[in-house]
Amino acid sequence: MRYIVALDQGTTSSRAIVFDSEGRPAASHSVEFEQIYPAPGWVEHRPEDIYQSQLDALRGAVARAGIRADEIEAVGIANQRETTLIWSRKDGRAYGNAIVWQCRRTAPLVERLIAEGMGDTIRARTGLVPDAYFSGTKLQWMLNELPGARAMAERGELCFGTVDSFLTYRLTGGAAHVTDATNASRTMLFDIHKQRWDPELLAAMTIPPSVLPEVVDSAQVVGFMHKEILGREIPIAALAGDQHAALFGQGCFMPGMVKNTYGTGCFMLMNTGETPKVSRNQLLTTMAWRLGGVPTYALEGSVFVAGAAIKWLRDDLRIIESAAESETLARSIPDNANVYLVPAFTGLGAPHWDMYARGMLIGLTRGTGRAHIARAALESISYQSREVLDAMTMDSGLTPSLLRADGGASENAFLMQFQADMLGISILRPDVFETTARGAAMLAGRAVGLWSDERLGQMSSAGIRYEPAMGAAPRDTLYRDWRRAVERARGWVQE
Repeated sequence: MRYIVALDQGTTSSRAIVFDSEGRPAASHSVEFEQIYPAPGWVEHRPEDIYQSQLDALRGAVARAGIRADEIEAVGIANQRETTLIWSRKDGRAYGNAIVWQCRRTAPLVERLIAEGMGDTIRARTGLVPDAYFSGTKLQWMLNELPGARAMAERGELCFGTVDSFLTYRLTGGAAHVTDATNASRTMLFDIHKQRWDPELLAAMTIPPSVLPEVVDSAQVVGFMHKEILGREIPIAALAGDQHAALFGQGCFMPGMVKNTYGTGCFMLMNTGETPKVSRNQLLTTMAWRLGGVPTYALEGSVFVAGAAIKWLRDDLRIIESAAESETLARSIPDNANVYLVPAFTGLGAPHWDMYARGMLIGLTRGTGRAHIARAALESISYQSREVLDAMTMDSGLTPSLLRADGGASENAFLMQFQADMLGISILRPDVFETTARGAAMLAGRAVGLWSDERLGQMSSAGIRYEPAMGAAPRDTLYRDWRRAVERARGWVQE
């Protein structure tokens, strides 16, 4: 038996999963690390926490699997996207903390770019909307604000990278300063059409090109993990941002195939093939992956609050004791009794992008009970996901017949069935839930020749299917009323 190890470096924990030669998970290990909030809206990680937790997870997973280092064919890395680090080219030691993707400190820098007329250029070349979410202005802030950083960068002494790049640099002992095309596409510095760092955007953000990593394919041996870690040099053969890895892990290899990750929020990505689709509905145009030098593109839409709405019911309203209870309550009543929850707790994401929207529970009567509120929360996840998929269909001209679902909230059978009903298409929930890690493993296995493309397609086809059972008329009525509720929630706090 041969094995692939996937490193899944996330926002709150680092995980490692060992996959056997059939693509089945054999063992895993997870290590949490501290979140740092230096000021309101600021989020940081200690780079050494990221590295050490991932190292401990790797060693723990290999130990639990009971395998030898010479049985490991390769390592693949999936990572939290946009989180930004700089480190010494000489010894790999980070300079300052990592600025996490959630951090909003660079909003003024983004506003300045827009005022300088760079907004349309950013959209046209990167496929992204100008936002503090992405890495470019985070790096700009670091070079401006960390003492001596800009001078060190201009002398060629600093490296910049997202988490995949930092881990690869450290795991290879500084031999590889690389990032893959998916992570590069989240920096607001990368021209996704020309597949290169954009000189005009670098100049606009005053970033010296010397700090940038080389952009490589998503499945490619980029270096070797030095033998002190597991006792043998092992190829690092895949890099991909977490959502892109999940798209690959779900087997969305053809244009029009789409996956939705149901977590705290929802991340929906649609493979649009080798031609990028420009969104007219406020979606992101991004990389799906790059293989053999050939880019595959995707449309992406984000829902801010999905599983977080169920957590709100449990932890704040305390009307349920566990997430599973939301399903029991939802099934205890025949319908939603015209009760709708718009969970715009931090505004609305795609396709609205309304930062002034706020949450709303509407349609209440004296007969409304906690079951109606729990059902409204679950239904809201499906309605929001339909809005994103409708936008993708309009932007791409592609009409999917199947949505592949993953993430913790996809374990809720009521939610999955209602999602199928609301979309009018089948839902496939895979038998392996760890689709992000599996995607990283599949990319690495492909790079070292362990799995063919045909075999990869077979690995991602098994799971539970949910077929739509609701008629068109009730579906349209529910969705119409949802949209009416959203209109009432929009712009609530805007002066």
